[in-house]
Amino acid sequence: MSCDPHQNLLGPGTAGTDINPPPSLTATKTVTAVLTEDIGHIRQRTRYLREVTDELHQRSHHVEWNARTNKRGRSRIQDMLGELADLGFAWRDIAKLVGVSVPAIQKWRRGEGATGENRQKVASLLAACDLVSEHYSIQEVSSWFEVPLQLGVPVTPIDLWADDRPDLVFDFASGHTDSEHILTAWDPQWRTRYQSDFEVFRAGDGQLSIRPKER
Repeated sequence: MSCDPHQNLLGPGTAGTDINPPPSLTATKTVTAVLTEDIGHIRQRTRYLREVTDELHQRSHHVEWNARTNKRGRSRIQDMLGELADLGFAWRDIAKLVGVSVPAIQKWRRGEGATGENRQKVASLLAACDLVSEHYSIQEVSSWFEVPLQLGVPVTPIDLWADDRPDLVFDFASGHTDSEHILTAWDPQWRTRYQSDFEVFRAGDGQLSIRPKER
């Protein structure tokens, strides 16, 4: 029996031939590929969840807006118009938002009857003002309706509402959707339509100003 003190010092499984080699470049690429694929699946699921939640949010807006409209519609049309005026809406803006002429608004204010459809339109506008004010803390809602969605593009919530896109008005109020996405949903050609030869920049005094675009 050999008693060589230098024999089997490493013990079984620790000999140089038994030590696992470091991962090869191919193995590293495989791990990276798997990671990339996993991230891709996560992004897909995130995108799907975003679409689902956006749709649910729009549905909830519609249900609440409809309920508020029915409640508001119980009032006299003169009273509803008076509330819109108290909020700061000009008569021309109310007429545009409802889709009628200013003389029609004036007749309703004097007590002349309005059709059921027009009465509902006035009630739905007032209900929308209630909704965006309460949910998104929008102060001076009439002025907010006049604010352009994007600097240099003369499109306001009034235009969206008058074009029968209350969903986009609610999206803009929520702040969950950027203005470019809202404008594209409203008019895919908005960039071409409102293309300008000027650009907005911040001057040396820190104030915003405009200048001709460089050619």
